[in-house]
Amino acid sequence: MIKPWKILHINLNNPLPNFSEDFYDINIAGYSCFFWLDNIALGNHNISINELPIPTERLKSIVAMSITNTVGDKLLNSGFKPFLSEHFIRHLKNQVPDIKEIQKINSPLSKLNHINSQSQNDEIEQLTVSVIICTRNRPEQLKNCIKSLEKLSTLPDQIIVVDNQDQNDETFDIVKKSPLKIEYVREPRAGLSIARNTGIKQSVCDLIAFTDDDVETHPDWIFRLKKSFKSPQIMAVTGLMLPLELETESQLIFEQGHGNFSWGFRSRLFDSNFFEQTRRVGVPAWRIGAGANMIFRREIFSKVGNFNEGLGAGASGCSEDSEFWYRILADGWHCYYDPSVVVFHRHRSDIKSLNSQMYQYMRGHITALLVQFEQHWHWGNLYRILISIPKYYLALVIKAIIWRKFPTYKTYLAEVRGCMAGIGYYFINHKQFSNFINNNTETL
Repeated sequence: MIKPWKILHINLNNPLPNFSEDFYDINIAGYSCFFWLDNIALGNHNISINELPIPTERLKSIVAMSITNTVGDKLLNSGFKPFLSEHFIRHLKNQVPDIKEIQKINSPLSKLNHINSQSQNDEIEQLTVSVIICTRNRPEQLKNCIKSLEKLSTLPDQIIVVDNQDQNDETFDIVKKSPLKIEYVREPRAGLSIARNTGIKQSVCDLIAFTDDDVETHPDWIFRLKKSFKSPQIMAVTGLMLPLELETESQLIFEQGHGNFSWGFRSRLFDSNFFEQTRRVGVPAWRIGAGANMIFRREIFSKVGNFNEGLGAGASGCSEDSEFWYRILADGWHCYYDPSVVVFHRHRSDIKSLNSQMYQYMRGHITALLVQFEQHWHWGNLYRILISIPKYYLALVIKAIIWRKFPTYKTYLAEVRGCMAGIGYYFINHKQFSNFINNNTETL
């Protein structure tokens, strides 16, 4: 039986909790701890029930090891910034934090507190923000999402809920009950990209922020996302996505194996160098972030077009966000991942839903790679389809056979089927994709 992990958010400006025998609970597997400096996430660590009790000095060591890379990234100019190419991801995971470099800094957390308290410049402060939530038949989750917006320290200038169905008025009723001024738009044509494009047309602000109905935003979400647009070259910002709960097997699988839609707790700039260095083997645009936590400058939609309506949920299944980031990079602009821009995501709670989700993810991913190849003629997209992805799944099979635990990777077959379906989906809908590419090129 799979036991849940209890999520603990620990503020390092307060005394550390005492992980004594009182924390022992036979009903959970352990504690998934996230370490914060007030509203800035610094790192995480899982503490198993079997490790309890944990002496204070041991806990301090765990915290130090967990946050060193993040603190170093924020305070030092070099030594803590990982390579962006996916060829170095394995190296990054095994990177040993150099605590000695941090120890040379007097009161590093105090310095971070000072940096975090600094106000942003007037130009960034004046940026206006439209928040767009696209939803379809999930009224209870939408209600929680809207409640989180009500707790924002800085309110957006415009909130738009795009209801992607025309069957009932549940979503409308929830929107009208909120004390916030929310614009309700009904879009009967199914498809997440269609709904997002409808929201863009309705928006009026400098920045357009997207989140999902199964997400709850951090109170400083708007305040932090404004600060992320520190350069005019940055056209897209993504942020950290943390789990709301880790109660079921599928939620644990997603978080451990698939939930890393971000670079963790260190900021990253995805620029032209990143694009050119990875173009031959497939630019890993999907690693830029999550569509449930992405923000754009308004003008980028006039530069590279809107979302491809053949991609995303309700169409190919996924990757309308990464394909859009790919277009931004291909056009010479930058994307920026800022972990201080935080949302909390509710993962699928059962294996059946997770398998369906991963099938859709991989179908959409393969379709997006083929669309990117057709539009840009970058051969790395085909390299990923023909070489990188088959190599990855073959390695999983070999590892499972060697360790005699096949099949332990519970979404394996769903993902492989999704890959195959993505090829078929692209060719079946090729005319639609070609029309989008041609119309996009002519319009721009």
